Amino acid sequence: MSKAVFLEGSLMRHVAVMSATSSVGILAIFAVDFIDMIFISMLGKAELAAAIGYTGTLLFFTNSINIGLSIAAGSLVARALGAGERARARDLATSVALVAVLVSILVPIAVLWNLQELLQFLGATGETLEFAIRYSAIIVPFMAFMGIAMTSMAVLRANGDAKASMYVTLAGGVVNAALDPLFIFGLGLGLDGAAYASVAARLTMGASGLWYVIRKHDGFSRPSARVFLSDIGKVLAIAGPAVLTNLATPFGTAIVTREMAKFGTEAVAAMAVIGRLTPMAFAVVLALSGAIGPIVGQNFGAKKFDRVRGTFVAGLKFVGAYVLVATALLFLMRVEIADLFDASGEMQQLIFLFCGPLALFQFFNGAIFVCNAGFNNLGRPLYSTAVNWGRHTIGTLPFVLLGAYLAGAAGVLVGQAVGGVFFAGAAVLVAWRLTGRLEPRVEIEEFEKERRLHKVSFQRNW
Repeated sequence: MSKAVFLEGSLMRHVAVMSATSSVGILAIFAVDFIDMIFISMLGKAELAAAIGYTGTLLFFTNSINIGLSIAAGSLVARALGAGERARARDLATSVALVAVLVSILVPIAVLWNLQELLQFLGATGETLEFAIRYSAIIVPFMAFMGIAMTSMAVLRANGDAKASMYVTLAGGVVNAALDPLFIFGLGLGLDGAAYASVAARLTMGASGLWYVIRKHDGFSRPSARVFLSDIGKVLAIAGPAVLTNLATPFGTAIVTREMAKFGTEAVAAMAVIGRLTPMAFAVVLALSGAIGPIVGQNFGAKKFDRVRGTFVAGLKFVGAYVLVATALLFLMRVEIADLFDASGEMQQLIFLFCGPLALFQFFNGAIFVCNAGFNNLGRPLYSTAVNWGRHTIGTLPFVLLGAYLAGAAGVLVGQAVGGVFFAGAAVLVAWRLTGRLEPRVEIEEFEKERRLHKVSFQRNW
């Protein structure tokens, strides 16, 4: 098990290195999804691209559960390492992994049982619905492998080994990229081929994640019913709110998807392209939660509260600079991006809209990611839940409805972006006040400790 590596050195460097290495892995996975969309577009049916859009929203729900559990793993392991309790960190990592496996068995059963109804709720109809059902039925049963992969990557990041975490996702990306053209075109499987390639990638990620954690860091202990039962409360105290927090995002996406479906298949296909393009262009932003969490957790566990607040500041500066650069590149390449998908008409206009001013609003999403990572690792996971659900309900539905009324499909995208500004501001304000209270609290604790020692000494002398 590695030592706590984030207790010293430049915080900006830690944030940049962790975000960059984590984003490479994320980029590998979403790059393959992006290529999937290009391949599927080559088949010449907008319904296929729309089907992937609906299925992506559904899979977002299941993956959000895994993300929530991985947040619990990262937070608990990082804090234990920061406090110098390495054996305890191993036990906690194992307990979270067992919870992930149990949840990943139960959730797919419920999803598959109600698959058609769920996709219809999102707005899928006719041939698009049939394609989405086929695609989902192949991928959903393999949720457990993704759960193991995400938990393992969180444990690796908590140990400061962002490179190994990156390699796990890279392995999945390479497998998916290699099998996509073979299955889709070589074997003539079309949409089903893309699904089978994704399954192979999930299997690869789960296996490689376990290998790195066990062989490189000895990061899991031998499963024990006694330890598991004693840890389950601690795990669920963070995982429960974290899962709820992450379920807010696909809930908000579902609202947007339903509204966009009212404007036809082209609008949904454009949203599916944007949904693949966003993590490609802003992988570093998406990586911030997993990157900053271990830095906050280790320093909080070691009671270095000045570095906890410094991590927030470094994270916000980093995301601001990155979003400016990424938006500029998207704007310069907007025509080439649209041409990749043979986009025209409304589909092209929506892609152009995203690649212009709307991409700048990713800063506010990044600010929320930074704050939520801090809340989870400072023992305030319900703050993250409140911020995310507020952003994806009150900060989404009225803005999207108003945007759709005023400007159609384009207004839906604008409304979704604008709604996040208010909740990002609220999250930053709360995080700033929370980190400001940490230092005075420890000073009071030290004063009380010293007072008690003097009192005991006085009584003995008397």
